[in-house]
Amino acid sequence: MNSKKIIITGTSRGIGFALVQYFLNQNHQVLAVSRNTEIFDELQKEYPNLSVLEAEITEEEGIKEISKFVSKNWTGVDILVHNAGKLIHKPFMQTSQKDFMDVYNVNVFAVANLTKAMIPFLNKGGHVVAISSMGGIQGSSKFAGLSAYSSSKGAVITLMELLAEEFKESEISFNTLALGAVQTEMLKEAFPDYEAPVSAEEMAQYIGHFSLNGNKVYNGKILQVANTTP
Repeated sequence: MNSKKIIITGTSRGIGFALVQYFLNQNHQVLAVSRNTEIFDELQKEYPNLSVLEAEITEEEGIKEISKFVSKNWTGVDILVHNAGKLIHKPFMQTSQKDFMDVYNVNVFAVANLTKAMIPFLNKGGHVVAISSMGGIQGSSKFAGLSAYSSSKGAVITLMELLAEEFKESEISFNTLALGAVQTEMLKEAFPDYEAPVSAEEMAQYIGHFSLNGNKVYNGKILQVANTTP
């Protein structure tokens, strides 16, 4: 397998951290983007194919830092995985406009802005993968208290469909994975008593394989990745 150049956001824990390790173990070039980079100190000693960038993707300067890295160090990008996510668990009547903006800034606007910045660098045959949620799928089971989170995940699904249509002549694919419950720190913080049936490492293997191969048969699609029926 040819070595790919891969950017992943939200990599300091959970699925993102496991995904970094998945790609590194297959000798791909990985840029791990996170607000917390100390966790990568040991990995960087072991894997010369790992680059780490501390950047705030909700801010223009953070997006510029990622573009600057790619322009300086890589000739292009093969895979962009929008894994960073923010979840606020509150009753709707207690969810403020700021709460909605904080969630949408990470889950929707940062996805749009980083994708826009990376379009000039994405190679033909490139693949942009957004990590959404089953909560963003119309007709799926919903959980009270996730009005901001689940609606933002629905928005990013539609965004990726539109990008697939707009850039269909560019030979770049845009797909979304709508995940069911995964045992991560973010889930534990929101639902302390809930035990998910899938580990972060197991889900990372699925996402990693799909990122490398899914664009051969999918573009503009939403794949529901859950072992439960809505």
